[in-house]
Amino acid sequence: MVIQDSQLKKGLPKKTESLCPECKSVIQAKLLVDDGKVIMKKRCPEHGVFESVYWSDVNMFYNAEKWAFDGTGVDNPAIPNAKSCPDDCGLCDLHLSHTCLANLDLTNRCNLTCPICFANANASGYVYEPSFEQVVKMLKVLREEKPVPTTAVQFSGGEPTVYPHFFDVLKRASEMGFAQIQIASNGIKLAKDPSFAQKCVDAGLHTVYLQFDGLKEENYIQARGKPLLEVKKQAIKNCLNTKPRPLATVLVPTIVKTINDDQVGDILQFAINNRKVILGVNYQPVSFTGRISQEEREKQRYTLPDLAKGLEEQTGFVSRDDFYPVPFVSPVSQLVSILKSEPKVAFTSHPHCGLATYLIIDDDGRVSPITDYVDVEGLMEKMLEKSGEWDNLLFRTALKVGDKLKSEEGKRKSILKNFMKNFGEFLGKDELPGGMTLDEIFEQLLTKGDKDSIREFSWRTMFIGGMHFQDDYNYDIERLKRCTIHYAVPDGRIIPFCAYNGGPTYRKEIEKKYSIPLDEWRNRDEARS
Repeated sequence: MVIQDSQLKKGLPKKTESLCPECKSVIQAKLLVDDGKVIMKKRCPEHGVFESVYWSDVNMFYNAEKWAFDGTGVDNPAIPNAKSCPDDCGLCDLHLSHTCLANLDLTNRCNLTCPICFANANASGYVYEPSFEQVVKMLKVLREEKPVPTTAVQFSGGEPTVYPHFFDVLKRASEMGFAQIQIASNGIKLAKDPSFAQKCVDAGLHTVYLQFDGLKEENYIQARGKPLLEVKKQAIKNCLNTKPRPLATVLVPTIVKTINDDQVGDILQFAINNRKVILGVNYQPVSFTGRISQEEREKQRYTLPDLAKGLEEQTGFVSRDDFYPVPFVSPVSQLVSILKSEPKVAFTSHPHCGLATYLIIDDDGRVSPITDYVDVEGLMEKMLEKSGEWDNLLFRTALKVGDKLKSEEGKRKSILKNFMKNFGEFLGKDELPGGMTLDEIFEQLLTKGDKDSIREFSWRTMFIGGMHFQDDYNYDIERLKRCTIHYAVPDGRIIPFCAYNGGPTYRKEIEKKYSIPLDEWRNRDEARS
């Protein structure tokens, strides 16, 4: 079993633990309702009271909370006797999830100098760039995580494409069995060199997470310091032309209220228009780094309900009710784990970390949310119910027939015999683009569960997601304990995203430990050239 009932306290008001934005001390915080919004209030004995919007819609907050599931953590934590969170990240034995997606920074160097970036060699004054051997060691730690080896890795930075051993790293990750290999990129190299995308594909890259702040050039000038819209479009075009199929691209816009929140619908429509290469849009509401006044936070704070409402208002084909929290799909993981007789990746993050849905796009360009085809809530509830029932059934039958049912084929037949009987009522019979029905897709996911069947589903749909990473003002340690996006670092630890980039900022600790001064790196680089 890979999921369990959540220990999360539900309802409002409620207490949690947070951090003081000034001194980073762990302090008590309250989540409460104020004018239809969920507000976090906290008081540091030394630095006073802080208040920030946590979720901008209390009803959506409650709806997301209904789908909270906890994972079972890791069997081989690097910190086995952790005393408190977030002081002992590693992963520690207090953590309630395994790694669903690993970030691995190849460098903090970049071919841009973005004003909003928290990983910038020019700003920090030092260069963090692990050796190829150190990168391989980090990948090995991820693959050795138990009970679920990490299957997805995203190389990030800085700009990962400027790393001197970039293609070697992609090849090694592929050799090590990572089913999903990604890069988080600004797209400059992909745009400048038409062959670069094909070299990425040949080396084993699956997906480009493309920094994409909107469809107005002024957005890039303000956030990135220079016009980049045409660069983004050229990068997408070059990804489209790779063989044997386009290099899958996901747009990643950072959304700031009053800056580009009026473009969330246009960004999605751009993705739909380019769906031959773009698989989805993963919006990231702004996470504030450094000090910022409450007035500025209130002006620019953009939460996940704001995103859902903005897309509803700006598109006309998706509504806020089509979005579900990330752990909503955990029953699928539970069922596949039972079928495969081994734990599989389960997205058991906190229900307020992210929201997502899928769109179905027909050959004429008509767009519908997946909720038009599937009773998704009924399906997940039934899967959760049946996973326990079938787990017992398979165990009892295995005792009777021995090795026969232990085979993959035996287990498939046992479950498929009952699949449509139990789940058919939740699945529409309309064919998706390409002629496959949803019941056929679910059958593939349940019986194969491999990257080919998942890729088949992805290319027939458009993913829309929002992931709101924490900052020091809305920091919730209950969220941190359930984080499923982690950083691998050179000393062998695996650190949750929001601990690495916010809160105690392990990033500074790690980068300073494994870095050299920028001037020294420049002198070395000049000597090499």
